[in-house]
Amino acid sequence: MSDQYVVFGNPIGHSKSPLIHRLFAEQTGETLEYTTSLAPLDDFTAFAKAFFQHGRGANVTVPFKEQAFRLADKLTERAQRAGAVNTLIKQPDGSILGDNTDGAGLVRDLTVNHGVTLKGKRILVLGAGGAVRGALELLLAERPEVIVIANRTVEKAEQLAKEFSDLGLVFPSGFDWLEEPVDIIINATSASLSGELPPISSSLIQPGKTFCYDMMYGNEPTAFCRWAADHQAGQAVDGLGMLVEQAAEAFFQWRGVRPESAPVLAQLRRLLAQQ
Repeated sequence: MSDQYVVFGNPIGHSKSPLIHRLFAEQTGETLEYTTSLAPLDDFTAFAKAFFQHGRGANVTVPFKEQAFRLADKLTERAQRAGAVNTLIKQPDGSILGDNTDGAGLVRDLTVNHGVTLKGKRILVLGAGGAVRGALELLLAERPEVIVIANRTVEKAEQLAKEFSDLGLVFPSGFDWLEEPVDIIINATSASLSGELPPISSSLIQPGKTFCYDMMYGNEPTAFCRWAADHQAGQAVDGLGMLVEQAAEAFFQWRGVRPESAPVLAQLRRLLAQQ
């Protein structure tokens, strides 16, 4: 019987993870079975533990990342920092290791796939939710000049800035406080899912220079990417690469083999364009 892996979520039918990991397995010659798993909202822990009676690993998506954090017997340092887990790995002794590959996926997509240098840059992050918490440690490890976290509820941004201030220069902000141009804008809000925009000024964009990144993605440019392009951003890209790269990092944690993400990302782009 093949090694069993799943992605837990609710809802989960839309997930592209089974396709991504099937392509990774074909590419690397690894034998495994990867499926979606609709976890119950009221008893994730028991449901996940039942899977790990036979399963080898799992990805975890909304709304279970914090519950997965509490489920894990051990945590990687980056999962501890994030306070959330998106990857569960069964250890040889039967214990469950919790990891968070979101930040690694984001940084690899930015630096490798898009050739963005983060060192010495002024980075604006929009939002202060779990996605930002998962990314901050890895972003700060690239030694930017400063990261500004902007959020509707400024107290949330203040809390994150305080928690990560030992790793670099991090400042909280409200959306309407921002005017000075920055080098990189990362949209980590869910506004794009409803076709909306964070309430920020176009003065943040240096025409032809500012790199804009939306963690969301779709078969057409997101509202944030369209806004960035309309205001002459140097480049505006979505988060499909982050999805593939965080999956590649999880695959590496499970199998000890790092797949090539570029051909898988290209295939996903082609599939999205056909929808």
